[in-house]
Amino acid sequence: MAAPKHRRPGFSKRAQYSIFASYLLGILGAVIGLLLLAISILDPRGFAVLRTIGAEATAPVSKTLSEVGGATGEFGEEVSAYFAAASKNAEMQRELDSYRIEILEARALKQENERLKRLLDLNEEVPEAVAMARLISSTSSSSRRIATLGVGNTSGVEAGQPVRAPEGLVGRVLETGPTTARILLVSDGQNVTPVKRASDELPAFATGLGDGTVEVKPINLGTNPFKGGDLLITSGSGGLYSPGIPVAVVIRQSDTGAIARILANPAKASHVIVQPIFQAETVRQAEQDEADRLAGDAAGGD
Repeated sequence: MAAPKHRRPGFSKRAQYSIFASYLLGILGAVIGLLLLAISILDPRGFAVLRTIGAEATAPVSKTLSEVGGATGEFGEEVSAYFAAASKNAEMQRELDSYRIEILEARALKQENERLKRLLDLNEEVPEAVAMARLISSTSSSSRRIATLGVGNTSGVEAGQPVRAPEGLVGRVLETGPTTARILLVSDGQNVTPVKRASDELPAFATGLGDGTVEVKPINLGTNPFKGGDLLITSGSGGLYSPGIPVAVVIRQSDTGAIARILANPAKASHVIVQPIFQAETVRQAEQDEADRLAGDAAGGD
C-alpha cells in the first residue's frame, strides 16, 4: 500500500526533531537578542566589551573574506587590463600595417618618379626621339618575348625603330597599329643585336635567350675574351640602333662566348622612348639587297 502524499509531521520522528530544533534555535536567538539589548541599555560598558570580543572572534573570518574579495577584484582588473592591452596591441598592429603599406607606396612612387626623371633627361639627350610612351604589357611565359607599346603609327612610330629605357635598350618595333605597337624585346630568341664591349669596342652579337639574358658571341670565333662585369653597348653596325646604347652586362663565360644580363627590364621600365632608325637608308638598302637576292634565287631555281 502506497504512503499518503500529505503525511502529518507526527508520523516521522526525524521531522518532529527538525521542527523542535528550529523552534528552539528561534527562541534561543530571540532570548540572546533580548539579553544583548538589555545589557546595552543597563550596562553600555559591558556591552562594549562584548562587542569587542565579538569583533575579535569574527576578525579572522572577515579578514579572509576581505582578502578573497580583494584578490578577486585584482584578478578581474588584471583580466580586464590584459584584454585592454590586447585590444590596444591589435589596434597598434593595424596602424603599423597601414603605415607599412603607405611607406611601400611612397617608395614605389619615389622609384617611379626617379625613372620618369631619368627618362626626361634621356629625352633631352635624344632630341630626335619619335615618341615617349608607356609599356602596356609584356609576355613572360610564352616562347616569344614581345611587349605592347601605348602609341602607334598615328604618332609616327614605324616598324624597325629602336625602343629604349633609361637603363638601356628594350628592343625594336615589330609592327604598328593606329594607337599601339608591338615590340620585339632584346631577350627574344629571334632578336640579334650588334654590340661591342664598352671598354675596348670589341664587336660581338647578342642573341636573346628568352629568360632576361642574352648569349654573346664574338665576331672572331675561336676566342673568348669576355669576363664577368663587361658592359655591352650597341655598336651601330647594321644601321638600326645608334651606337652607345647600354644593352647588357656579362655575368659568366660560356663555351662559345658569354651570358649577359639585360639591363632594361621591361617589367620595370614602365615608360620608354622610341627613337628613329639610326641609318634608315642603310637598313632599306640591306632589306632591298636581301629581297633582290631572294628573287634571284627564285628565278635561278625556275
